[in-house]
Amino acid sequence: MKLLSFIRISAVLCIVLTGTSLLIDRWISESTTDRIFFDPSLIPSRSIGLVLGTSKYIAKNLNPYYDYRMSAALELYELGKVNILLLSGDNAHRSYNEPWTMKRDLLKAGIPDQDIVLDYAGFRTLDSIVRAKNVFEADHFVIITQKFHCERALFIAQSNDIDAICLAVPEPRGMAGLKIRVREILARVKAVVDLYLLDIQPRFLGPKEPIATEQAILEGPVLEKQEIEEPTTEELQTSG
Repeated sequence: MKLLSFIRISAVLCIVLTGTSLLIDRWISESTTDRIFFDPSLIPSRSIGLVLGTSKYIAKNLNPYYDYRMSAALELYELGKVNILLLSGDNAHRSYNEPWTMKRDLLKAGIPDQDIVLDYAGFRTLDSIVRAKNVFEADHFVIITQKFHCERALFIAQSNDIDAICLAVPEPRGMAGLKIRVREILARVKAVVDLYLLDIQPRFLGPKEPIATEQAILEGPVLEKQEIEEPTTEELQTSG
């Protein structure tokens, strides 16, 4: 009988947790849908485009998530939709440097060095979004990533009074896409816990590095309310 009761209680808890997770997932999707765009030519212009980092390769194969984000960033810049590209990603150690990899590819594509800014401490989405405002003093920008990621990134931005919109770029389908989608549901639950229960802040902040743009482009919905030398993680810890 005790075993049966345990199984019943476990089943009820599993159902509750699953249901709560799905509700959070739907809440985040519905609350951000009006700020997501799919056509680069139709997205409102903003001075800054924030590219969220990911690894360039997966098992020695080009990561399609990376490829789509780089292509979209280049297109937005060439269309004049953004003036500056803020590349934010993980730089946990010298052999893995997402921002520098993105910069190198964009330079090869013809984007001027002075129009690229690197954020070496974008260890996770929350860090990238909050640091854009608190370190680079940008609170009116375009996020560039896949749709599922757009929704969570915009949810974090809204929670921090940041006026952001997002360009949703293509994403792989099939089993790979399904696995990412399941992981995203868990990531959204964690985002809600981090924002509303734990008040988690970026791992590193450090001194402000305001991004200077030639002009302020203020099209699109608005909420009411340089190149730098490559630092190491130890240097970031010192400044943070």
